[in-house]
Amino acid sequence: MKIPPEIRALVEAGTIAHFVTLNRDGSPHVTLIWIGLDGDDIVAAHLPENTKVRNIRRDPRVAISLEAKTKSSLELTEYVVLYGEARIEQGGAPELLQRLAEVYIRPGIKFPPMDNPPPGFITRVHVTKIDGVGPWTGRPV
Repeated sequence: MKIPPEIRALVEAGTIAHFVTLNRDGSPHVTLIWIGLDGDDIVAAHLPENTKVRNIRRDPRVAISLEAKTKSSLELTEYVVLYGEARIEQGGAPELLQRLAEVYIRPGIKFPPMDNPPPGFITRVHVTKIDGVGPWTGRPV
């Protein structure tokens, strides 16, 4: 699915993402993460093989929510929910974290703040559905 310009702007501005994966028992696992774009895929980086990485390996269905700083015509806070299928790629996490840190923390920062970080994992999300409140829904609210 093509990511609309308004959502691209939210991601590129460094909006913190609420990232939802599914635990083994079907319950949601929610974390706050940094995200970026690679074409129309959402990408995130993880140094350890954490719960979200293990959850995606077992069940690729994910949701990502972003809160905008804008209001709808009804004065509701605009937000977007991206639903999709994720896959885990080996390696590349330090490089992506460095790129994202320049947006989320500040230009020129060294991140991760260690020598020789592990290669980690990249999560790549192919968005299949967009919802929420905002111009990306096509609804007047």
